[in-house]
Amino acid sequence: MRRVASGTMALAAALALAGCAQPATAPRKPAGPQSDYLVFYAAGRHTQAVNAVERAGGTTVGEDSRLGYLLARGAGGGFAEGVGADQAIVGVSADRRIGFATAHQGTHQAALRRRPAAFPDASSFTKSTAEPLAGRQWNMRMIGAERANTKAPGTKKVLVGVIDTGVDGKHPDIAPNFNRELSRNFVTDRPKDERGETLDGPCEAEGCKDPADVDDDGHGTHVASTIASPINGIGIAGVAPGVQIVNLRAGQDSGFFFLKPSLDALAHAADIGVDVVNMSYYVDPWLFNCKANAADTKKQQLEQQAVITGMQRALDYARSRGVTLISALGNGGTDLGHPKVDDQSPGYPKGDEKERKIDNSCVNVPAESGGVVSVSAVGPSGRKAIYSDYGVEQTDLAAPGGDILDGQGAKADRGILAAAPEHVLRASGRIDARGNPKGADVVKDCKDGRCSYYQYLEGTSMASPHATGVAAILISRFGKPGKGGVHLDPATTERLLHKTATQKACPTPRRYVYKIYNKTETHECEGDRADNGFYGHGIVDAWKAATTEQ
Repeated sequence: MRRVASGTMALAAALALAGCAQPATAPRKPAGPQSDYLVFYAAGRHTQAVNAVERAGGTTVGEDSRLGYLLARGAGGGFAEGVGADQAIVGVSADRRIGFATAHQGTHQAALRRRPAAFPDASSFTKSTAEPLAGRQWNMRMIGAERANTKAPGTKKVLVGVIDTGVDGKHPDIAPNFNRELSRNFVTDRPKDERGETLDGPCEAEGCKDPADVDDDGHGTHVASTIASPINGIGIAGVAPGVQIVNLRAGQDSGFFFLKPSLDALAHAADIGVDVVNMSYYVDPWLFNCKANAADTKKQQLEQQAVITGMQRALDYARSRGVTLISALGNGGTDLGHPKVDDQSPGYPKGDEKERKIDNSCVNVPAESGGVVSVSAVGPSGRKAIYSDYGVEQTDLAAPGGDILDGQGAKADRGILAAAPEHVLRASGRIDARGNPKGADVVKDCKDGRCSYYQYLEGTSMASPHATGVAAILISRFGKPGKGGVHLDPATTERLLHKTATQKACPTPRRYVYKIYNKTETHECEGDRADNGFYGHGIVDAWKAATTEQ
């Protein structure tokens, strides 16, 4: 599978040779507060890496031999640069234990952000005899999911990992398909950041460690619902309503993600036999990770090298064990093949952002990492959504992600409707004290005296779970007995995803002009009908996946 022009795999290899030899000297004396770091070493350089940590005045307190890194503790601002100067080291990142959300409410920035579609007009849905809210799911009709559900809903032997902000495993329209035993939470909530600013807010659980069936953001629950809400007479149905959901939480309540939880989530997915993972986020604090940008300090360069190298190793580890990797492409409306400016990084702590000139050697992780199927978003008309990133080398597939501006005015129901945790809607003021929605972005569905809630959201975060659901159908149909239930080689899954997608050519003219009220924005589509920058190999098709021959 082709990736970015710079070639992330080649870049990782080049990073393994980077750095300068450091002469043997006495260990530096630690000074200042201690911090934890992930120290990635080149193949076969474990011992040298341990020595490099000691020479820099640090201590090795843990390691992950699967992914080739040490967890080191060092003091002073120069520890990262000191250990990173050794030729055995290919990247050093502070273990902040947090990162930034792929899609955080109320933003429209050059990132994987979702935007809530809270507008008064939600009247264009149609009636349906399927699940109660199926008439509102234009997205499922677009990809033939309603028909596919009757023929190939997926099997419980297929495990789908959701690497996100968590999953509300008690939601009535998720609980039947939620695997609590295999689910894990890899983060600990932090009420405030290191500057004393509110981050996650007050902890809800003892030790600030939420149970593995909790989502205090709502993003991961929406993703999981799109993939696999069951056919149970409640709310909606997902693309693959018969498969199991495994929560692999890597995001904070505040919507931040960071490197180590992402590594842990991918490694756990591989070890327990997960078949496909959905990654609707980017690893912070860098929207674009550059090997050696002149605008960055040496410490910042080492951190970005660590993100590129560490995530590639984790992705390779998972893929080699049968995990198909699917990612949202991004919501900056950016041609990822020709990026020019990154003014969103470093995104943590807030306020540290700076403007950097970038080029195609800088990558968004994991969307531009090797072995990942990256998904752009389309609106109800089938056009590429205005916010969706694109690029002829980066876009593998397209899927419904919603676009509230795809038509006259702005309408909530042009977004994607999926499950939402009730407590999150209450906390954000989207439902009142009596449990009634305050706007057209929220829908309430009740059965036998029990009510569940759903929300319209838009973003490539909402597009990728459609592709993940289609992958789950294919794995259910063609997978052979294996660890966790069934196994289908990721290369085969990707080939079938491409084969069953509905090809869509670039618009004519290729320079498509979006009209946003009194402004315009132009995106240029490169490539041919079979593979282009807006739609990749085409829009995913659940019905074709349910009926194709291998």
